[in-house]
Amino acid sequence: MSQTEAPKAGRPRVLVVANQKGGVGKTTTAINLGTALAAVGAPTLVVDIDPQGNASTGLGIPRSERRLTTYDVLMGQAKLADAIMPTRIPGLSLVASTVDLSGAELEMIDMERRNYRLKDALAQYSVHGPSRFSYVLIDCPPSLTLLTVNAMVAADAVVVPLQCEFFALEGLSQLLKTIELVRANLNPALEIQGIVLTMFDKRNKLSDQVAADVRENMGEKVYSTVIPRNVRISEAPSHGLPALVYDLRCPGSQAYIKLAGELIQRERMRKAA
Repeated sequence: MSQTEAPKAGRPRVLVVANQKGGVGKTTTAINLGTALAAVGAPTLVVDIDPQGNASTGLGIPRSERRLTTYDVLMGQAKLADAIMPTRIPGLSLVASTVDLSGAELEMIDMERRNYRLKDALAQYSVHGPSRFSYVLIDCPPSLTLLTVNAMVAADAVVVPLQCEFFALEGLSQLLKTIELVRANLNPALEIQGIVLTMFDKRNKLSDQVAADVRENMGEKVYSTVIPRNVRISEAPSHGLPALVYDLRCPGSQAYIKLAGELIQRERMRKAA
């Protein structure tokens, strides 16, 4: 299997893109990583579990077209298979989100298996035959909520976008505690797939210092690929496009292509171990 190939086995590999801090490039990472994986032959499903619905908007799905959403799936009102929508990117599909999801947590409090709603929906989807997806990427809200817990319980591993800024390590330590709590109580198989440094500004010495500190503390968990601060990445969502489609040649897009290759390589090494 080459680096750009991905497993086509029955159950997809479920990765949650999470960080309790906002503005770190979480949604940008989810949609561009998903696009890059799809482009190298790994069909990918993005599940938008953020009530803001930014991943859905960034993939060009108008709110008027989001008829069955993550909310319907979590409430048991729709099967995951029925909520999956195609995007304009070949090989990339979406379960969209709307603001309805903001009320889901209150509604889920008294539900059976409230922490397992998304996991159960994904399991039911896989039970009906081999998935057409190699990967599922779950885009989380920027907070520790029942939605984030559902995502981590459903996931095999966490991809952590980490902005190269002064308080990065402090935020990371909080997230690691959350992952440990979920692992101890709800999902013992949960692991960290990798930490990706985002919004790296090579002109800023602080970016270099933060990157060095994170690598010193987290070692091989940190991806070699660094996502640069890039205007084209920031512009792309307003056009309803991933950066890779908006401007494939920009440094940010090229970085996400490298990140996808690195992620697949890690998955190959995990399977071989």
